Amino acid sequence: MAMTSIEDRPAPSPGPAAAASGTAGIRPRGVLGKLPRYAAGKPPVVVEGLESFKLSSNENPLPPLPAVLAAIASETAINRYPDPMTTALRTELAGYLGVPATDIVTGAGSLGALNQILATFAGQNDFDAPDEVIYAWRSFEAYPISVGLAGATGVQVPVREDGTHDLDAMVAAITDRTRVIMLCTPNNPTGPILTRDDVVRFLTGVPPHVVVVIDEAYQEFVRRPDAVDGIALYREHANVIVLRTFSKAHGLAGLRVGYSVSQPALTEHLRVSAVPFAVSQVAEHAAVTSLRHIEEVEARVQSIVDERDRVVEGLRDLGWRVPEAEGNFVWLALGEHTQDFAAKAAERALSVRAFGSEGVRVSIGEGAANTRFLELCGEYTHRP
Repeated sequence: MAMTSIEDRPAPSPGPAAAASGTAGIRPRGVLGKLPRYAAGKPPVVVEGLESFKLSSNENPLPPLPAVLAAIASETAINRYPDPMTTALRTELAGYLGVPATDIVTGAGSLGALNQILATFAGQNDFDAPDEVIYAWRSFEAYPISVGLAGATGVQVPVREDGTHDLDAMVAAITDRTRVIMLCTPNNPTGPILTRDDVVRFLTGVPPHVVVVIDEAYQEFVRRPDAVDGIALYREHANVIVLRTFSKAHGLAGLRVGYSVSQPALTEHLRVSAVPFAVSQVAEHAAVTSLRHIEEVEARVQSIVDERDRVVEGLRDLGWRVPEAEGNFVWLALGEHTQDFAAKAAERALSVRAFGSEGVRVSIGEGAANTRFLELCGEYTHRP
């Protein structure tokens, strides 16, 4: 039977809607149909007689500092493009972190900075199989989306029962196609940190050409003394990139300010893929101002940590088994009862983040919200 060329095949007839809109034959990349959809935390429902609280997005319940709000209000040159190098912010960060400003690459939140890393080091190469990116699962739900859009293949390594990374299994998953490994500490949504000793040992099993991303979006909330410090490790390992953000501790989630820190051999390539003007002048001014008032930021963070500890202690007093919590959230491994618990929370004007039939992540919010959450847990019978 003779082969039919693409040119010989009749074109499919467009539907009326497609023909009318002029989109006949337009198709997205095939990968889009294979990717999960990012599900942002939903706002709480309105319940008469109750104040509503959003505990679904790991947001800082406190507004930015007064000085930061004043800095935002003072920005009037919005008709001008921002500094593409975010010089003022990188200079301020360099002094705060004790690193060269040239080692810092900013992005639109830590996710924007991560997308720049993946665009630089992992994807679909000419005539070759896609690169592989290894990460723990469950972890940050944007990981599989970002990896897939970069053209790479995601390799998910299940977390242990206690919500921690299985670093030995992650090393065992490395192949010749592995280009990037992502470590999330504290792990979102399960909560535990990675220790310095464990990560140092892990790095001895990673080939030097594989980039290791240490995602520390919640680093400011960590209180364990043996927790890994990505900034310390990047100084010692040329293949380590650290991710951090102003969204959580600094309360600037709506302004999208994040950054990566790595040695010059990596930043020289990251700057090529960096999105121009990703950080606006408003966002840069706010972040710089927040860093210059870091003691006030730290005091606010400690108030959230105190509430987190109260919530964890309260849950355990109720007989709930919860993983270590080192971010600004707690994880409830509710399994088949996940959606039921989220619905019960909604009835109390609390929005929480339900993950299928795996569990519920609850952000630490205002004191009244946390107390109402504990009251719900005290009455709920299907406890982890």
